[in-house]
Amino acid sequence: MQTLLRFHWYLNRFYRALVINRPYHVFTGLVVLTIVAAFGMTNFKLDASADSLTLENDTSIDYLREISKRYQSGDFLVLTYTPKADIFSDESINTLKQLHDELASVDGVASVYSMIDVPLLYSPMRSLAEQKESTRTLLTPGVDRAMVKQEFLTSPIYRDMLLSPDGTTSAILLNLKVNNQYIEMARHRDALRLKAKNETLSAAEARELARVSAEFLDYRTATAAQDAARVEIVRGIVAKYQDRAQIFLGGVSMITTDMISYIKSDLVVFGAALLAFMIFMLAFLFRQWRFVVLPLTACLMSVTLMLGWLSWIDWRLTVISSNFVALLLIMVFAFTIYVVVRYRELHAIDPDLEQSDLVMQTVRDMAIPCFYSALTTIVAFMSLVMSGIRPVIDFGWMMTIGLVVGFILVFVVLPAGLMILPKGEPKDRGDNSAALTVRFSKLAEFHGGKILWVSLLAVVLSVWGISKLEVENRFVDYFKSDSEIHQGLSVIDRQLGGTVTLDIILDADKNTIDIAETESADDEDPFAEVQGGDAAAEAFDEDDPFADMGEDDAFADGTATAKAPPSYWFSVAGLDQIKKLHTFLESLPEVGKVQSLATVYQLAHDINKGKLNDFELNVLRSMLSDDIKDFLINPYLVDDVQQTRITLRVIETTPNLKRAELVERIRDYALTEGGFKPEQVHFTGMLVLYNNMLQSLFASQISTIGVVFVSIMLMMMVLFRSFKIAFIAILPNIIAASTVLGAMGLVGIPLDMMTTTIAAIVVGVGVDQAIQYFYRFRTEFAHDQNYVEAMHRSHASIGRAMYYTSVTIVVGFSILMLSEFIPSIYFGLLTAFAMLMAVIGSLTLLPKLILMLKPFGPGK
Repeated sequence: MQTLLRFHWYLNRFYRALVINRPYHVFTGLVVLTIVAAFGMTNFKLDASADSLTLENDTSIDYLREISKRYQSGDFLVLTYTPKADIFSDESINTLKQLHDELASVDGVASVYSMIDVPLLYSPMRSLAEQKESTRTLLTPGVDRAMVKQEFLTSPIYRDMLLSPDGTTSAILLNLKVNNQYIEMARHRDALRLKAKNETLSAAEARELARVSAEFLDYRTATAAQDAARVEIVRGIVAKYQDRAQIFLGGVSMITTDMISYIKSDLVVFGAALLAFMIFMLAFLFRQWRFVVLPLTACLMSVTLMLGWLSWIDWRLTVISSNFVALLLIMVFAFTIYVVVRYRELHAIDPDLEQSDLVMQTVRDMAIPCFYSALTTIVAFMSLVMSGIRPVIDFGWMMTIGLVVGFILVFVVLPAGLMILPKGEPKDRGDNSAALTVRFSKLAEFHGGKILWVSLLAVVLSVWGISKLEVENRFVDYFKSDSEIHQGLSVIDRQLGGTVTLDIILDADKNTIDIAETESADDEDPFAEVQGGDAAAEAFDEDDPFADMGEDDAFADGTATAKAPPSYWFSVAGLDQIKKLHTFLESLPEVGKVQSLATVYQLAHDINKGKLNDFELNVLRSMLSDDIKDFLINPYLVDDVQQTRITLRVIETTPNLKRAELVERIRDYALTEGGFKPEQVHFTGMLVLYNNMLQSLFASQISTIGVVFVSIMLMMMVLFRSFKIAFIAILPNIIAASTVLGAMGLVGIPLDMMTTTIAAIVVGVGVDQAIQYFYRFRTEFAHDQNYVEAMHRSHASIGRAMYYTSVTIVVGFSILMLSEFIPSIYFGLLTAFAMLMAVIGSLTLLPKLILMLKPFGPGK
């Protein structure tokens, strides 16, 4: 105790010597530091890449990159094309061709697929020799457009992909070039990160990780700029055709670009709206210009220093952490309110007190409760680091560091500023808020039983609502219905085969491959007898789809190619397995367009008018033209590793879509009915990454609330040395957090990356007010040992500050309604609602529990 008192004495002396006696030096130093930080903001960057929206150390993203490189299938942009004229008219086709040609010339576009350039295989059905001789498209003279329309609507290749069921809307797919360098750099960095997590890196490896991470970040920044520029070029092209057709743009690159623009807009709108509201609140409440300037200075310095530092070290804001600016402004503003209200109270009590003594007394009264308030809020945000979701982790760290900076600045800027500015006359004459807060204390005194019953009802409803809480949500619902993203994704989802991609990767069974190769070597050439030219051969030739191949016949020399070991997946056995799984996938209501080798298998059946053997399949494969191979085979087969893939798109607007259940249903069918072994079947794609993140939200919610609850209980016990006080303080805030989660469950709002942070924030921030109230209540109770009178005095004093800060927090979070991003709107409204419940609980249930449990002794 002696050591603690001595430390407190030295700290008090140091603080007075630095801040109170040298306010000009301190203020000048902070201004210079803020200016330096502001210069760093020229390097400020935002990040909406896949890295910023996935689980920390999720191996699924590495597997996705590996598959993307292997199949050379990268990102893409999708346009929906709905011409004003009939879609198969000359006018619409010519417009589409012009649009197609311009899009194909855009830098970074590898290929463009639309209804005018895909090969026609059923309009009408032609022999393989004819298919090889010339590829027909919609632009080929003489094609029957009515027949083409039927092919697009009903053929296994194009159904649910190119043309909407009503025949009015077509899709244009822009395949972007695969950035192999990006993939290699990302995989190298992630491999080192994973090793660092699981074991110790050597000094050389640690330096390598730092170098690779920096290089990859720079490269990702340049790539993101190129992607954004490409999206704007495509938009510029599309704009020229909007008078002739309704065209919407979709795709990951476009969504990323728009999300960054949303973040920038939100930062500007929220920042301006919050500053305007803070100025209004300070002017309305205190009516003294110094109590407008000083709190505003502390808030702006906190944000500028943090944003400048983040910019200097290139730590980027994401969709989630973009709320960091608004939250930090609100939290620091709350601290300034507590300090200013106490200063004005002391000034009114003793107007003749020296300014230095007045400021020091204010600091002594408010430093400890504000310190613990900041600490509880820091614990709440630190708990987010356990979420396992990278943007949530970053958000937690940014807010933690920001709160430390904000707390220090409040107790430096305000005292130093008060020492510089004139003392002025005391103007704290009480206001309407004091009368309002005292009414809450009257409720606790005379209607405490009703408060307890209402609280119990809130708990019951919350438990019921939490039991209905889900994490499943639709990505399309993240955007307003009138936005281009929402409109484009809705059309693609409902009419053109779904939006979210899922890849099923199938590896051939090694034992099956060995058997197949042995049998292939022993098989006789089924065409050996045909070369004699007998009647049977002539009869075969009449119906042979491979006849008249001429000099291009790969089998003109007999059976050389037939003797070569075939790919297992391009054999009858392999294709039958793929077709069975493909057919099952098409039967699922959640699944839209499915693409695999089963489509070329069906084409081979239709050309041959019956079942084929392995030899004939290999003949077909060798005789298909390159453009048909690139469209039907190469995206789904890699012979070198004996691997194939089935790609499908999930219809997000399907009622009661359960992503995890869908993946498990597919896996179960593949293993039980499809004849696959567990090690053969793998899943990847955006659906897998998104589902992994969603499934972690429940565990994250439980762990974060648990950590916050235990940590804050321990801190309250240290502060007040009473388990009873700790329990009383945290209970109203636990109820407030439970109420908002229950409300989400009852009205059907699912958890997402932003709403999952609400409960921890509410408990942490709400306990701030409980600490302030208990700290003041203990002081008031010491005067006369009367619980009721101490309650009324506490409501009339600290209750006012609680009222001011709560209004600020509720209105501040409500400003998020101005966002274009739906999760931000939900986050703002739900947090505002939760904080309203928290302050009502702190002004009603909290004092009632104090009166009941008497944590400070029996009293008078």
